[in-house]
Amino acid sequence: MIPEQNIEPIENKVASSSLITLNLEDYFDNGERVVLDIKPWLFMEMILKEKDFREQVKNHDWTQYVEKNVAFVCSTDAIVPTWAYMLLAVNIEPFANRYVFGNIDVLNTILYQDALQKINPIDFTDARVIIKGCSDVPVPVSAYVEITHKLTPYVKSIMYGEACSNVPIFKRK
Repeated sequence: MIPEQNIEPIENKVASSSLITLNLEDYFDNGERVVLDIKPWLFMEMILKEKDFREQVKNHDWTQYVEKNVAFVCSTDAIVPTWAYMLLAVNIEPFANRYVFGNIDVLNTILYQDALQKINPIDFTDARVIIKGCSDVPVPVSAYVEITHKLTPYVKSIMYGEACSNVPIFKRK
């Protein structure tokens, strides 16, 4: 028979601390991302002819972008006037969730900027915040910079990583 010992329960100090973990992955827009490359709409894939381009825009099936996030690009080294992308925007507006000029990385950056605008930094007044580092979805560096910019005037401290191993980023004096 084993004698009864006085065993104290293990305390989870992380769970009982006042740390707030902010996971930017939670702000990831799960909507499908699509690239709309206008290269095939150009004459010889190099020259934009206004009449032909407008015809391509008119005949394009814009309904395929319903609820999608779209990046407008031209994958060839053509000179494309600004109005061409504006024309794309006007036509895709009723269908797409979000559209931008740029590649998928630019689209992800802008989707995060949109999402982070919804965070009220006052909710983090005097808090000790850990910005979670690892994620299963692509979180652009710009999102980490943006959340740091947004929270710094309000929080007591910002750390990066996990509660058990973090990197101090900011501490109010």
